[in-house]
Amino acid sequence: MNLTWHVVSKCGLHSSVEASMKPSAFKPKKALVITKVTRYEFEKRRFQDVSDEELRELLSRRGSDLDMLKQRHLVHKECEKRVVQALESHGIETKVAYRFDYTIASVKWADVIVSAGGDGTFLLAASKVHDSNKLVVGFNSDPSRSEGHLCLPKKYSLAVDEAVKKLCNGQFRWMFRNRIRITIAGENVFDQPVELHDQQLLAPEYRFLEDLPEQLQCAKAREMREGRDSPTHHRVLPVLALNEVFIGESLSARVSYCEISLDNGDKFKQKCSGFIFSTGTGSTSWTFNINKLTHQNVEKLLHIIEDEVPSVRLNKNDCRLIEKITARFNNELIVDPSEPQMVYTIRDPITMGVLPTPLDRKPRGFARSVDVKSRCVDASLVVDGSLSFRFNDGTSATLEVLDSDALRTIILHED
Repeated sequence: MNLTWHVVSKCGLHSSVEASMKPSAFKPKKALVITKVTRYEFEKRRFQDVSDEELRELLSRRGSDLDMLKQRHLVHKECEKRVVQALESHGIETKVAYRFDYTIASVKWADVIVSAGGDGTFLLAASKVHDSNKLVVGFNSDPSRSEGHLCLPKKYSLAVDEAVKKLCNGQFRWMFRNRIRITIAGENVFDQPVELHDQQLLAPEYRFLEDLPEQLQCAKAREMREGRDSPTHHRVLPVLALNEVFIGESLSARVSYCEISLDNGDKFKQKCSGFIFSTGTGSTSWTFNINKLTHQNVEKLLHIIEDEVPSVRLNKNDCRLIEKITARFNNELIVDPSEPQMVYTIRDPITMGVLPTPLDRKPRGFARSVDVKSRCVDASLVVDGSLSFRFNDGTSATLEVLDSDALRTIILHED
């Protein structure tokens, strides 16, 4: 899969921000390194009162190997150490923080936020950055076990000093990853969201925004003081989606039912297994895997084309042809992270019966803004696969891509 993007300067805020801060003028003095909680650390904290042998036995029953977890922990820590040493060797004051210590105040202190981990740690680092002037850079601490699409190329996991040198010398270009702003309206918009990864053991670094309930309560109190204490409240969520927003029934066996409007167009009702609204960044993730073709699909299509159109001569058993067609289709699913629009996907749309889908309504397309009204029974609006907000019948959401919400990242120059 080709993951090379053509990065161009967009009109509006992006180009003006680039002009105001040329790479050569960016001289960071303070760096905050956000490091992930490894699985080994998580298990040690969870079972503080047991011996290593007892922990080994507990993990073995779950099919996990304590020695392997410790080995991966050490690999991560070595990378974290290289990141800190490289930053300090270039005269940058550096602090290290776990998610527990990551605050808005620490974001304001730093000139650059550096993540040491995988894509989950990068999402954590980006979650509290709302200023498009604040740079976020990621190092993949264990490239042999994760792709780290949001991080710098894998070679810099070992060559950290080279990456930091290029950063300090301005040998890079800016890349702005657009994000999705979410405004919800309804009776329960101030309810505390569920942090989905609290229920998982493998990715504890995803569990961020411990201060979110306090933010929501403060916002609710402010609306009441301003005279808007009514059954319907409006709330701009204090988190931006860097990958995607999912809307659908919490129980996957239920049909999700919503009213949708794309770019202020006509509303239409749709039943399906869920709606996904992805950024260009997220187009390589969940959205990609939902929409991609497999070699099996392409091979079957070639057989059908040969049967239905005898005049078309195709070598349906040509593996290279199948691979070429599959790759071309799948590569075209990937969108530039700086594109000022969302990719929407109506997952498994129901097109029969009383809710026919017009031929011009595609299950996948693009929009800059989307309005969604829930007709669901027990639904959720999930941001980046982590924070789940209640989204039941009558609740509505507006999703927008705004230049001012873009995340500032970099692409290093290659020799």
